[in-house]
Amino acid sequence: MKMYLVYISKYVRCSNLKEYIQFVTRFIELDGLSCLLNFLKSMDYETSESRIHTSVIGCIKALMNNSQGRAHVLAHPESINIISQSLRTENIKTKIAVLEILGAVCLVPDGHKKVLQAMLHYQVYAAERTRFQTLLNELDRSMGRYRDEVNLKTAIMSFINAVLNAGAGEDNLEFRLHLRYEFLMLGIQPVIDKLRGHENSTLDRHLDFFEMVRNEDDLELAKRFDLIHIDTKSASQMFELIKKRLKHTDAYPYLLSILQHCLQMPYKRSGGNFQQWQLLDRILQQMVLQDERGDDPDIAPLENFNVKNIIKMLVNENEVKQWRDQAEKFRKGECILCDWGGKRGSKTNPDSVTEHWQHGVIVPFKLFAFFFCVFFIFQQGGSISFPPPPPPGSPLALSSSHMTENLPPLPPPLPFSSCPPPPAPPPPPGGPPPPPGAPPFFSMGMPSPSTATFSSSGTSLKKKSIPQPSHPLKSFNWAKLSEERIHGTIWNEIDDLKAFKVLDLEDFEKMFSAYQRHQVGVGMGFVHYTQLSLSTLGEKHDTDCFPFLLNYMQKEMGSTEDLYLSTRKVKELSVIDGRRAQNCVILLSKLKLSNEEIRQAILKMDEQEDLAKDMLEQLLKFVPEKSDTDLLEEHKHEIERMARADRFLFEMSRIDHYQQRLQALFFKKKFPERLAEAKPKVEAILLASKELIRSKRLRQLLEVVLAFGNYMNKGQRGSAYGFKVSSLNKIADTKSSIDRNITLLHYLIMIFEKNYPDILDIQSELQHLPEAAKVNLVELEKEVNNIKTGLKAVEAELDYQKRRVWESGDRFVPVMSDFITVASFSFSELEDLLNEARDKVRIPFEVFEVSLAQIKRRFSALDHFLLIFLNIIHVWHRVVMAMSVPGYHNVMWC
Repeated sequence: MKMYLVYISKYVRCSNLKEYIQFVTRFIELDGLSCLLNFLKSMDYETSESRIHTSVIGCIKALMNNSQGRAHVLAHPESINIISQSLRTENIKTKIAVLEILGAVCLVPDGHKKVLQAMLHYQVYAAERTRFQTLLNELDRSMGRYRDEVNLKTAIMSFINAVLNAGAGEDNLEFRLHLRYEFLMLGIQPVIDKLRGHENSTLDRHLDFFEMVRNEDDLELAKRFDLIHIDTKSASQMFELIKKRLKHTDAYPYLLSILQHCLQMPYKRSGGNFQQWQLLDRILQQMVLQDERGDDPDIAPLENFNVKNIIKMLVNENEVKQWRDQAEKFRKGECILCDWGGKRGSKTNPDSVTEHWQHGVIVPFKLFAFFFCVFFIFQQGGSISFPPPPPPGSPLALSSSHMTENLPPLPPPLPFSSCPPPPAPPPPPGGPPPPPGAPPFFSMGMPSPSTATFSSSGTSLKKKSIPQPSHPLKSFNWAKLSEERIHGTIWNEIDDLKAFKVLDLEDFEKMFSAYQRHQVGVGMGFVHYTQLSLSTLGEKHDTDCFPFLLNYMQKEMGSTEDLYLSTRKVKELSVIDGRRAQNCVILLSKLKLSNEEIRQAILKMDEQEDLAKDMLEQLLKFVPEKSDTDLLEEHKHEIERMARADRFLFEMSRIDHYQQRLQALFFKKKFPERLAEAKPKVEAILLASKELIRSKRLRQLLEVVLAFGNYMNKGQRGSAYGFKVSSLNKIADTKSSIDRNITLLHYLIMIFEKNYPDILDIQSELQHLPEAAKVNLVELEKEVNNIKTGLKAVEAELDYQKRRVWESGDRFVPVMSDFITVASFSFSELEDLLNEARDKVRIPFEVFEVSLAQIKRRFSALDHFLLIFLNIIHVWHRVVMAMSVPGYHNVMWC
């Protein structure tokens, strides 16, 4: 067995590529992996401490160096668990090989969670207190031999860093804090301090990385509470922060309730009954870590604990009924106020309106879920954003009242009400400060902010020592940011002076000299690519197909009036406008349903799916008007003589609230489609915002552009600390004085190719930017508000239908009640996602010093620049390839 394993290991490591692949394929076909895993499971203690054990792990490690073999190992349900069991051996080489395998699996898609599961399996297998206890013990103990000890400790630290920063740890601060706290509870910090004594450069790099990421995460957490540091060892400080964050919010009573129930927990001097506290800890962990889909990045300690599903279950009929009763009370109160003001000409009392809003308006299906949301917020260190205060003199521009400062944002006006809703209440105190550069409150006799010599933070910016060109250069037409607007943006982190050390300024001076020279090298010139024509994307098409339907029906059937007159022997009664009646008959012919079938479908809210969405939309165009109803009512005794359109309109007018029913049914059918269209747009904005913040290549690109711009510009435009993002699209406007076909953008790409090759792959870091650029945030918010208004209209109609006597076969109340319950929760998710997107999208553009009103334009500006940039890169590579072909001097950039 030993010789066989050594042969496998050496063959896999030493054979050529073709033989290697053939061997791996054959090994998988013969189920060799199962043989190795079974051997690991069944070996005795003596074998586990021998070189055979090391060879078996080495075989698995060699097998995983091949993509096919790696996929086979990961597909095995127990492979990673069994491999982790080998950590129990005393053989250092075996332990290092196991840690290298586990660390590598962390970096594989879906591998990170397998490793966490394997460590949990090892905890049970080795009867340890926690899953990482063995690793900390090995990290702390001394083994005698310096080389072996350092190698093992380096492997352990490498594995710990991989577990913390791979998988969910890549962009999830909460996950990293959660997992790192597990290591800190085991005492890793004093062990790290002790490991510094080895003075090994490789080990020190892993220790430095651990502490660097920890410090960054601690700082990020502290920023959420507007602090520099949070002492997580101090229970009193953490409690004060939570109390400060939740005081004067709707969540505060729940915090008090949690504390009161904690006081009632069983206490023992011996420390027994800790399991109740452990359960509470695990519930909170899972609530903090669980994502929107209900997936847990770590192994879920509580099975079937889905926060979203629990919230759905809590949205029961009693809560819905309570909210509807409160909404109805508010409507009645609002109508009374409106009637009062209409009849007597009196003004609405702001205090009474405020009282109604305080006691009557609560967002549906969030009565209990709101606690969960706020609980997530203080666990994650977030904050609640409020709408801006109303203008001075508005009915609700109240003085500092703690009763109104924590109200949620107000919904849009209720349908069918003649009285407008009061404006939003003022935001709570302690909100974010005004943006840098805002004028002071008292500005009498004070100098303009633009003339100040200090930044908004109160500290002067370091004066730049920019190299000076030997002769005047062309200027770069950028929009320079003033110094007071630099603080808190990305420009604080960019140092263009570093770029000057790399750039060839002499060559740059020749290329962009202000003195015009005769053009040379026309054969190798560049072509200006800034004017990209997108006119083919802007073609408009006629989307109104109803006239074509009309023409088609007339061609197929002849005149519809002639058709129906010819089939009736008696003279028909028609009081409806002829053109409107004709179009109505065409629609009814398309429906292929009798009047009674249409009536039953509307009464039963189309449970049989007889009415398509587009047909419902057309039916809404033929709702009987009051004039039609009055005319038809006069001839109701002649119903048998009525023309088809007249009879249809007459019979539909008999349905109580026919128009409202039809609108509710159309909204119900259209709702999933509208939701499906809006959600990807919101997600695109979220992802693009994250990419902009994380993109290192974008920062490097801005650094080089800032350096060149400062080198070229003098006077008021020079010595800039930053520029507006829209300036990127003006780079191509600056042309070379040697060759008019060469622009500053072309030159930048050549510099990137030579000194910053990574920047040329900037598209990989901004993959979602093109999709986000297509989204108009204002229009998206308008669409979400329209959906919200539609939901409220359906709720109003539902309340009306509940109060009246139902006729036989009427299914409006049960069908729409179920729909409202589900749709309100689905819409609540979309609304929360939009609010998150609105908050997230501010972050990158505040970093780039862009106001929220400009966000759509700036997304488009970046995307447009990226499109031009990538196109030039593509052409540049074509030219470079052409240079190796004879006669390349004739190749143009086209």
